[in-house]
Amino acid sequence: MSSTDQSAPGGTALPAVAAGAVLVRSEAVPEDSKRVRGYDFEGGVDYEQLLSSYAATGFQATSFGRAVEIVNHMRAWRLSDEPIGESDSDEERDPSYRRSVKCKIFLGYTSNLVSSGIRETIRFLAKNRMVDVLVSTAGGVEEDFIKCLGTTYVGDFTLEGRALRSKGLNRIGNLVVPNDNYCKFEDWIIPIFDQMLKEQQEDGVVWTPSKMIHRLGREIDHPDSIYYWAYKNDIPVYCPAITDGSLGDMLYFHSYRSPGLVVDVVQDIRAINTEAVYAKRTGMVILGGGLIKHHICNANLMRNGADYAVFVNTGQEFDGSDAGARPDEAVSWGKIRADAESVKVYADASLVFPLLVAQTFAKQTGPGL
Repeated sequence: MSSTDQSAPGGTALPAVAAGAVLVRSEAVPEDSKRVRGYDFEGGVDYEQLLSSYAATGFQATSFGRAVEIVNHMRAWRLSDEPIGESDSDEERDPSYRRSVKCKIFLGYTSNLVSSGIRETIRFLAKNRMVDVLVSTAGGVEEDFIKCLGTTYVGDFTLEGRALRSKGLNRIGNLVVPNDNYCKFEDWIIPIFDQMLKEQQEDGVVWTPSKMIHRLGREIDHPDSIYYWAYKNDIPVYCPAITDGSLGDMLYFHSYRSPGLVVDVVQDIRAINTEAVYAKRTGMVILGGGLIKHHICNANLMRNGADYAVFVNTGQEFDGSDAGARPDEAVSWGKIRADAESVKVYADASLVFPLLVAQTFAKQTGPGL
């Protein structure tokens, strides 16, 4: 009896339309297709196997697994993996040189992540020179220095703003920062601005946001600081909206006390674009959206797109925002190459990024790794 003729004893035949709708025959699935299977806790807890199982778990766990794969690919690439081109110079044909040329990795992150404990993960990458270019918002710069001068505390999302304001406490999500920390920041940075102004006037120094951050990293001289290690390892840090935060407040105050300090953003846009244009291969790891995401992507447009891209954010694309845009939208602009490896993980970076680093960058360093 066919599926369309099925009937219960004494009943009528199953309607053909229902059978046809429900009992659709499947085409063969390719034999090499990945099967969905999560981690089996019956064997105990093995964190390496647990995180590795994400790739076959589905949903954002599988996107995380793909992000791990892409980051490891960008870290492993060498120019020696590519065939020698007809136009390559003698140096570019040298085997030892080709083995030394790596993918240039751009890491971008928003300020809230530096306010959080993700700061320590970013510092680890800067200290061990595992990334080549950093891009942050102004808050992502100043919060690092402020944490060297004072403490940020865990609070609660439901703390009332009016009550906090009366106590001189500032809330960042479920974090709390005493306003005294920003007063300490002012006391620390204004004398540095005075010296920078002097060097501008007497020595002709042209300050840019990246040069300012480099100088502040030297001045903070603190091993907990991201930018101390960026200074030590000569990792450029770009911050196109340097005035959009407490740093801007300090520059505003300083402009009244000692007018004349100039910060040139034009040199920095040329510098970050040059980082991309002359790179043999580039990878982007971008935590969050907005300015930092676009700034890195736009620099890579200058070379017709990045070769690898990992986005981690909670933005949605329905409103047309760049923050929520998937990698494929960047392909349409030439910011990611058409044949690039890319993924977006829809997740809070405070949950995902330490796990991503654990499965990639941290594999080659640290106790027990």
